[in-house]
Amino acid sequence: MAGFDEAWAAVDHPKEGEPVSPELQPLLRRVYFEVLAAPADLPALKESLTALLEYLSGQGRTNANCWAVDMFFCLSEGWERDWTEQPLPDDFHDVLGLMGQALHDTVRTPKIADNFDCLPEQLLDRVRRLTSQQPRQ
Repeated sequence: MAGFDEAWAAVDHPKEGEPVSPELQPLLRRVYFEVLAAPADLPALKESLTALLEYLSGQGRTNANCWAVDMFFCLSEGWERDWTEQPLPDDFHDVLGLMGQALHDTVRTPKIADNFDCLPEQLLDRVRRLTSQQPRQ
């Protein structure tokens, strides 16, 4: 059955000999479960995205980590439900989409990631500006 462990296994592969950091797994796990939560808890999702992007902006800024996160959202392999179909505000979908676009270029070709607004710090800035108030039912 699909789930986080399968989604993690799909991206937990070395990139050019560099392993994915073990610290990345719990950060992605938290985002995964917040994205799929029903009903959505937008403050919790914003917090989990902030923690992930702070890590990628600092000590976790490695080629393997950025590739893993990019592929996690780009391919969505192993997810139990497609994150793109979750009832989240467009601004949250936009950030998740950008995380699966050019984040993988962060370390080796940062000008490309910068051009697409996909550097971790650019994404973090977007997340910090998200309105995480719950929509009225």
